Amino acid sequence: MWSQCRPAIVVFVILSAITGLAYPLVVTGVAAVAFPWQANGSLITDSAGTPVGSRLIGQYFSAPKYFWPRPSATSPVPYTSYNGPLGDCGSGSNTGPMNPKLFASVKRRIKRLRSADPTEKGPVPVDLVTSSASGLDPDISPAAAFYQVRRVAAARGLPTSAVTNLVEHFCQWRDFGILGAPRVNVLDLNLALDRLSSASAASRTGKE
Repeated sequence: MWSQCRPAIVVFVILSAITGLAYPLVVTGVAAVAFPWQANGSLITDSAGTPVGSRLIGQYFSAPKYFWPRPSATSPVPYTSYNGPLGDCGSGSNTGPMNPKLFASVKRRIKRLRSADPTEKGPVPVDLVTSSASGLDPDISPAAAFYQVRRVAAARGLPTSAVTNLVEHFCQWRDFGILGAPRVNVLDLNLALDRLSSASAASRTGKE
């Protein structure tokens, strides 16, 4: 009996050591050396070097002075903030294009955007009023970013041209010219916006 079980046990132990210990350690080590930023979660840091989020996961912004992300089915708390309280999360929804709940959600979101900036009369970009499949999309389309420029600039007392230039700087076009869609990372853009506001305030103080 033991002579029959022994080979199976030995093989089990060896394969467990290879696939459960050696392989993960090797892959983790290679990733940490070759791709340290990606291997550690693509974390974005503020000016003090403190991690504030990941470039791969959206975060919730609701103040008029910030660019807003795509909505989530868990609204009014679409995203869990980095190191935020447990229980907040993002989600998509299973409402189809003919579902009355989807129409109601879109109308409510359009109304909110119109109320936040009554001077913006252009069509509302679709990604600002519909959630992504995951509900955690970190990016918005360039059209969605440009749509919010006037509101953000007014809330911060910045020239519209300065905020527009910032959006243009953070626009990411198709990878290799053919893959994906043009996009803007909301967290990257808002952190740069804070830096721009601080620099502008410092400049005004220096002139005074």
